[in-house]
Amino acid sequence: MMKMFASERRDKIIQILNNQRRVTVKELASEIGVSEATLRTDLNTMEQYGLLTRTHGGAILNNEEVNETSFIVREKKNKKEKIQIAKKAFELIEEKQCVLLDASSTALELARYIKNQPIRLTVVTTGLQTASELNQNPDITVILIGGLVTKGSSSIEGTLGLSILDYINIDMMFTSANGLSDNGLTDFNLYEVQLKKELAVKAGKIIALIDSSKIGKNSSAVFATMSQIDAIITDAPINKELTEKIESNNVDIHVGD
Repeated sequence: MMKMFASERRDKIIQILNNQRRVTVKELASEIGVSEATLRTDLNTMEQYGLLTRTHGGAILNNEEVNETSFIVREKKNKKEKIQIAKKAFELIEEKQCVLLDASSTALELARYIKNQPIRLTVVTTGLQTASELNQNPDITVILIGGLVTKGSSSIEGTLGLSILDYINIDMMFTSANGLSDNGLTDFNLYEVQLKKELAVKAGKIIALIDSSKIGKNSSAVFATMSQIDAIITDAPINKELTEKIESNNVDIHVGD
């Protein structure tokens, strides 16, 4: 059997749960063809996203109506907070800048907000949907980084198309993450982590768009350390202990209205 990416496995798990409502790790291992340890990690991550509930030895579907891909589910989650963050993030953008938006659902909300603003920009992105939204504004030049299209999502993963960044100066990178802790920005998809690490090196500034549900959380791998981040935009005040660690690295914190 061809090796599946994490996003493909998780979409397959949702498909199985839509049919069966309940499944064990052993059944998934037989159906998908990966180790039980890998599937336990997948199920734990999916539970964090609210896609399912872990049970002893397996999982059940949270919502009987869920039949959507992972990205669509993520896009709907905390939508009001993401819009709040997007509006605050736009305040940092200046006319004629070149900004980079990752393929996150929070960056997509920023793209939707930018689309309706009277501003001339160049936007580089790894998000197919983000590129489509921005391309509707004739004053915005959109550059889509090439690569492998992530199954069940609207993002690019891998570093195949990064050579284009040798010819572009990125003023700011707006990126979200699965978690923000004193380690920095973390994500669970190792292919996206690899790409984001490379993008972070190319950017003049890194602006983290993190809704409050992700504050204080860790995921599989770090793609930007706290010392690399220039600013964090969130929707609610961050606890005092983490705020002190963030500010000790000279990172600005902006809270959306």
